[in-house]
Amino acid sequence: MLDVLEIFLTAGFWAATLRIVSPLVFGTLGELICERAGVLNLGIEGIMTMGAMCGWMWVYQGGDLWTGVLFAALIGALFGLLHSGFTVYLGLSQHVTGIGITLVASSLSYYIFRMLLPAATTPPKIVPFQPVAVPLLSDIPFFGEAFFTQTPMTYLALAIVPVVWYALYRTPVGLAVRMAGENPVAVEAQGIDVLAVRTGAVMVGSALMAVGGAFITMSAFDAFYFGMISGRGWICVALVIFASWRPGKALLGALLFAGLDALQVRVQQVAGAFIPYQFFLMLPYLLSITAMVVMARRARYPQALLVPFRRGERV
Repeated sequence: MLDVLEIFLTAGFWAATLRIVSPLVFGTLGELICERAGVLNLGIEGIMTMGAMCGWMWVYQGGDLWTGVLFAALIGALFGLLHSGFTVYLGLSQHVTGIGITLVASSLSYYIFRMLLPAATTPPKIVPFQPVAVPLLSDIPFFGEAFFTQTPMTYLALAIVPVVWYALYRTPVGLAVRMAGENPVAVEAQGIDVLAVRTGAVMVGSALMAVGGAFITMSAFDAFYFGMISGRGWICVALVIFASWRPGKALLGALLFAGLDALQVRVQQVAGAFIPYQFFLMLPYLLSITAMVVMARRARYPQALLVPFRRGERV
């Protein structure tokens, strides 16, 4: 028991937690923006997979790391546009369309990878983002190693949380997005195109999801391989509910899951001889689902979520 408690006192544990949380932050904020506008985007798992492959492939073919991130975001936005075409403009089922996007994006990413690299027997590698020590802050004992020696994309993930919060709650555009998910008729009454607002929100959200996928291949690892997203997209959907559709709580929820994930790896080394390792692999998901169920009972979801909007209609 003492050995497990000592894990929390190591800088490596907290540094790993920040690395694990970064793609979850991008994906969760992306899903949150979509749902705030009234659109459930279950294509997140596939979009993250496509973002992971496209960003990595851009760099592998000789591109710059940051332009690889932008390329992944662009591809994610295009899938968001596709999702919006079916759900926002045609009013089709958001559940079915999202699952379809996931299947198409995942399969297409594997196909493109094999088409461009048919002879690859092992995942080729790139030079990923390297940790950057923040001047002065990285010299602080314990805290410097844990929090201020991360890759640029981790800093970006943490910085984007207050940006999304400010955009949603302190700008006219954010108000339009939130109202599109609460009362789209009122938005239309103000002369604002609800369909355009929802489409823009889904495209921005999908771009963030793809950047979350790109983080995994360009910052956490240095290669792309099949199945590497490993359900992170679905965890992001759950985290949005856990957070009651609020960016700050989304970060806390993501940190909770990431901390449990980082903990299970280390606890395996302590108790792995007595308890099957599969139990530890299951633990972060089990506890996260439990926390989500508890929080979801008190969550207030956007009133127009999953409800198609058609111009001129009155509810």
